[in-house]
Amino acid sequence: MILYVTNIYNYPFIQGKIRDSSILLENNRQIWVFINIRPTFEVKLNTNILKPTLPKGTRDFLPLDIKKRDFIFTTIRHHFKLFGYDAIETPAMESLETLMGKYGDEGDRLLFKILNNGDYLQGVSDDLIERKDSQGLIRQISKRGLRYDLTVPFARFIVMNRQNIKFPFKRSAIQPVWRADKPQKGRYQEFYQCDADVAGSSSLYYEAELIRLYDGVFKALNVPVVIRWNNRKVLYGIIETAGLVDEFQLVTVVIDKLDKIGKEGVKAELMAKNFSEDSINILFDMIECNHLEELMISMKSETGLKGIEEIKEVMRHLESSPMHNMLKLDATLARGLGYYTGCIFEVNAFGVNMGSIGGGGRYDNLTEIFGLKGVSGVGISFGVERIYDVMNELQLFPKEVSQGKGILISCIDTESFPYSIQIVDQLRSNNIACELYPEVAKLQKQMSFANESGFLRVALVGDNERSQGKVTLKNMETGNQEMVTVEELISRIKEHSL
Repeated sequence: MILYVTNIYNYPFIQGKIRDSSILLENNRQIWVFINIRPTFEVKLNTNILKPTLPKGTRDFLPLDIKKRDFIFTTIRHHFKLFGYDAIETPAMESLETLMGKYGDEGDRLLFKILNNGDYLQGVSDDLIERKDSQGLIRQISKRGLRYDLTVPFARFIVMNRQNIKFPFKRSAIQPVWRADKPQKGRYQEFYQCDADVAGSSSLYYEAELIRLYDGVFKALNVPVVIRWNNRKVLYGIIETAGLVDEFQLVTVVIDKLDKIGKEGVKAELMAKNFSEDSINILFDMIECNHLEELMISMKSETGLKGIEEIKEVMRHLESSPMHNMLKLDATLARGLGYYTGCIFEVNAFGVNMGSIGGGGRYDNLTEIFGLKGVSGVGISFGVERIYDVMNELQLFPKEVSQGKGILISCIDTESFPYSIQIVDQLRSNNIACELYPEVAKLQKQMSFANESGFLRVALVGDNERSQGKVTLKNMETGNQEMVTVEELISRIKEHSL
């Protein structure tokens, strides 16, 4: 066994085990020795090397990943601007009081809570700790949380900034959110949402506009989707007709699990809540109706009939021109978030086993919680992480998004390095992205760097090129090369001939 040790005197357990050693370096009382240890003796040293890890549900992105994600963000931003949704931002943290109670019991459990600064246990009663009262303890030791979505912070934003905005107020936001959900395919604990919302209008035209926004974005991304929609009033009417209205919120949360646990799983969960079999059968007969007229006949609820009329009005707003993606009315769609009151939406991609890649709906009372009544809102969200995963899996990113870097300036002698810097300055002053290899190195090393970094072209600069005011332009895909002036190089790049 061979071991390298620094400061051998710190390792007395080695004494008597060394056959021979030779000093390699002595510097400032630090001694490095080469030790040949008897094979029967095993030395274990604590190297204190930290193993790099990521928190679960998060991920790193390489440069190519960022290019792909930027393509998605750019497409969505373009359509937000096209439809008149102005960008705002809100803090990553919100008061826990702002967040709690807006997403249902399950949502509250998935909130990331932030410990109070300093000695967060100061002032906490021993009784809370001894009883392991986690809910009571949280209220004492945490006053802030990471945002769960962008909609509740938007409602808080409206109330606090109502003097500076004009209703109806159309806003967009592209920011990360956090949920302490169990990570799995397409589900992360940190992810971006891209939201578009309208506040201060009850016009159902906006529901139609947001459906068009979904359609336009996914057409531009070349992702074939189905936009499923429903109305919470219709869902309320169905549940009321089934005699389960007193447990409306609970029933909607269970119905929302249809995609995950299937019809029999939902039935079993409802039976476990001691709901009657007749009520459950009525519930499923109605949510499985394929036509509005058929649903109207079965509906025994004024609220439910109003929801059907709202759906019909939205459909009239959509009659002016055909859509590129499928729009499907789905009475089983529930959307588990508790603040929805009208139309609700969910988007799923074809050809891939993935959860929803978008969702949203109408919320009439969200700002009322913060003291501002009469501000109805409606909005949708794009799930960028899942859209990215879908496009990767289906190979839907355009070829140019995955293209390598543009041009590398490669200098092959010291005298030509200042000339190479001048070329870089000229290219950048013409708004052309380029890089200069930072040292004069062997050509093979520079070419290897260019290949591995994905450069499409290399401009070689040596004594011959410098004396003529030119560069040797090499195509890294074909291997062809030719000598051109810097002006010709700039002209070709601008004409997209490279």
